[in-house]
Amino acid sequence: MALEFTDENIKGIIASGKPVVIDFWAEWCGPCRMVGPSIEELSKEYEGRVEIGKLNVDDNVETPGEYGIRNIPTILFIKDGVVVDKQIGAAPKSVLEAKVQSLL
Repeated sequence: MALEFTDENIKGIIASGKPVVIDFWAEWCGPCRMVGPSIEELSKEYEGRVEIGKLNVDDNVETPGEYGIRNIPTILFIKDGVVVDKQIGAAPKSVLEAKVQSLL
């Protein structure tokens, strides 16, 4: 199951050293709901190797501001604490998986 990222836990997760994928989303966002199942599947497939989760922008306002998130869904791909790739808008699972693979 995809992790639930929050303003409180995100820095610790990024500092863990593992690659991190953050899906910035909101309940009311249609395209976010389209991406959600792919994020869930990838979190299971890469469990233990990549920290994959979702951050609700309505409940957590600090982190989206820090990363300059202006549109959702936006998915950040982080390696060694640095954003190395970004997907803005809905994308098929194959595109997201290729980006996750590049983190390994």
